[in-house]
Amino acid sequence: MFDPTSRYANVGDARYTTADGQTIVYKKRRFAPPAASLPLLTLAVVAQRDRLDLIAYRTLGRAELSWRIADANDALDPFDLQVTGRVLRVPRPVP
Repeated sequence: MFDPTSRYANVGDARYTTADGQTIVYKKRRFAPPAASLPLLTLAVVAQRDRLDLIAYRTLGRAELSWRIADANDALDPFDLQVTGRVLRVPRPVP
């Protein structure tokens, strides 16, 4: 259901059975790893009008990996990271 690079690719499924017997399958909650546990690839300085997807594309080669940068900086809201001049940790990609 999810792309292999998605943050939810390795999150397991859970099932809930309603009172009338219907089973609903859903994704379990994903817990982000501690930022300090992610190996560092590089540091990136946020430029004016920069976005996290642009930084991910420049540093990791894929814009959709921006969630990895958010994880490496303990950010739940990626917009918190888009502050001009802020230095962001960019984690090394996991094989």
